[in-house]
Amino acid sequence: MYRYIHSHRDKHGSSRLQPYTPNDSLNNALGTIRVLGLELIEDELKPHLNTVLTDIKERKKGAAEQVVISGILPILALSLRSRGPLTLLTAKLVAELAKESVVRKGFGDAGLVTALLSVLTSTDQELLLHITRAISRMSYDSSKQQELLLHRGAVPRLVAILLRYPDKEALEDVCLQTLCNLSGMGVAEEVGIIWERGASVRPGESVFHGVCPHTCGFTSSVTLMHVCQWAPGQYTVNIEVFQRCCSSFWNLHRTKQTACWFPFSSLGSCLNLYKVIKFSTKNIPRTQSLKSHVFHTFL
Repeated sequence: MYRYIHSHRDKHGSSRLQPYTPNDSLNNALGTIRVLGLELIEDELKPHLNTVLTDIKERKKGAAEQVVISGILPILALSLRSRGPLTLLTAKLVAELAKESVVRKGFGDAGLVTALLSVLTSTDQELLLHITRAISRMSYDSSKQQELLLHRGAVPRLVAILLRYPDKEALEDVCLQTLCNLSGMGVAEEVGIIWERGASVRPGESVFHGVCPHTCGFTSSVTLMHVCQWAPGQYTVNIEVFQRCCSSFWNLHRTKQTACWFPFSSLGSCLNLYKVIKFSTKNIPRTQSLKSHVFHTFL
């Protein structure tokens, strides 16, 4: 199979298309997974899943497109649902595939969204880490995926994990990041948010705040999340974002006035200022943007 992807001029000045030859080992692996996938035989499929995982992690040219063309996404969904010996490896692969926009667009039609959500009830912490990371990546910049995940009950499952493993820092961080992404206020994974637990003032409440430094050095983004249990198995997640400015930045803009900026000293020095963005889903029409949501979750 060849795809012509670019052209160049030969010595006579004419343009010639250059063939793109897919990775043969990847093609063989994808073909084997497609043929044997429904049987989910670990010994036969594991090396081929590893081949695909390696090529995707290394971001080899054309690998993501080959995965889409191969049609293996429904097989990956089946592997996740089976909860068999291949589930963890499949979760790692799906988490890597979720980085590729060309692949994650097909997650819904392939049944991967519901498959991922079904695995969130697992007690395997490593598996939960990869599944949650996949959900975080697929919902980062897609309002369509955010809406689908919200309607399918992603938030209550994530809250349950967040509260079940309070001493697992990596799992806690990825759950918090995913909740932010589902609300439409996510930060790119490579930028990173440093999360800490805050002091709660009400029974049944968990408070988290994360700081995401900006490269310009003048401001940083602070995310404040409240998870409140107001009835058995029922929670409210409230997310607020503040823009914190250093005093030198504020001095440069001291002549500008806006009602949206005010001191919020519990997160730092009173010289720092914050911009508040509030989220609420109570009685919101279905057509309203997801970027103004607080989650009222029901387990």
